[in-house]
Amino acid sequence: MGAENQSSADGFLIVGFSDLPQLQVPLFTALLLSYLMTLVGNLLIMVTIYCNSHLYTPMYFFLSNVSFIDICHTSNIFPQMLANFFQEGTHMSMIECLLQVYFFMGILCTEILVLTVMAYDRYVAICHPLRYMNIMNKEVCVQLAVGSWTVALMIPVPYVILLSRFKFCGSRTINHIFCDFAALMEISCSNTHPMEVLTFVLSSLITVMSFILIITSYINIASCILKIKSSGGRQKAFWTCASHLTMVFLFFGTMCSTYIRPTAAYSMKDNKIMSFTYIAVTPMCNPIIYSLKNAEVRKGLKRFLLF
Repeated sequence: MGAENQSSADGFLIVGFSDLPQLQVPLFTALLLSYLMTLVGNLLIMVTIYCNSHLYTPMYFFLSNVSFIDICHTSNIFPQMLANFFQEGTHMSMIECLLQVYFFMGILCTEILVLTVMAYDRYVAICHPLRYMNIMNKEVCVQLAVGSWTVALMIPVPYVILLSRFKFCGSRTINHIFCDFAALMEISCSNTHPMEVLTFVLSSLITVMSFILIITSYINIASCILKIKSSGGRQKAFWTCASHLTMVFLFFGTMCSTYIRPTAAYSMKDNKIMSFTYIAVTPMCNPIIYSLKNAEVRKGLKRFLLF
């Protein structure tokens, strides 16, 4: 059977950072520390919220969701990425690769939707404070969280179906840190145009629409804050939003610079660096951002650590 008819079940070799032998030790150390800090930091946030009843509010319920998402996000990528340092690349079967793509995209979309819901939560809290607990009651919060996860985990399905039909005629080596759908398109000998269109349209719709909703929420929030007469009240309202806004710009900035562009503009070498930023740096920074900018989280964390 010719190379052009090879089955896609033969698997792939994920290069990772094995093409940078001179940086193996510092990169492995940095990645391992980043992963451990992400796990510990996000677990601490989740446990702190669980152990402090005064944090049983919608804002912290969604924050614990983000922490869980970040743990899932990094755990989908890091074990395989760290294993690359002990061998010249990691072999992944087609099924393993498709599963990694599915969970990567699904978890990524979940974080986008949950961050959008958090913006709406801040809008209700600041612009409709007297009705806040009625609008954002426990049932509504659970519905918004479950809805975000359900919708997000359905989005990668057409990607995985299209990828499963791809043929790979030449090299099966993926010059990336994980099995990314953009990297698979680059080495495929199938017609990738439907996937390119789907990627650009869906990525743009999800990220741009979510970002517009977030910005709209914060325009309304800013309008309400400016109407607050006391400077202390304005400052308190501002600080309740600062942590979330920082997370939004960090997350959307790194992700959009990687995926909201034509496939022809992709460079796998550049994508390694950008992917590392939102896979490793953003999930690691989120607990730090909330710990530094949110007094209630700091107090709850101190109570938990001194218990």
